[in-house]
Amino acid sequence: MKPVALAVLGTALSTALAPLPAGAQPRTPTVRLTCAEAMAMVKAEGSVTLGIGGRAPERFVRDRSLCEITEIAELRFVPTRDNPQCPIGYRCREPDYGDWNWNAD
Repeated sequence: MKPVALAVLGTALSTALAPLPAGAQPRTPTVRLTCAEAMAMVKAEGSVTLGIGGRAPERFVRDRSLCEITEIAELRFVPTRDNPQCPIGYRCREPDYGDWNWNAD
C-alpha cells in the first residue's frame, strides 16, 4: 500500500475504535439479546438506548420517574432473540388528544 493509503486507513481505524464520548450510550440491537437480558438491562440502567431491528434507536426507561414532567410512560414491546413481543420497559412521550379521558365526571 502507498503511505497515503496507510495514513487514511490508520485514521479511519483509530476513529472507529475510539471510546464513546462522555454520556453516549452504545446502541445494542434488541434482537441480539434475550427478553430477560433486555429487561434486566433497562431495570439496572434505568434509562438505556437500544436499536430495534432496522429502525432508529429508542430510549427505554425503567419507570415514569425517568421521564420529563410533561411526559407519560408507555409500555413498549420489542423483538428480542427469544421473544417477538418482549415487554422491555417504557418509552417517554408527550400525551396527545386521545390519551385524555374526556368522559370523566
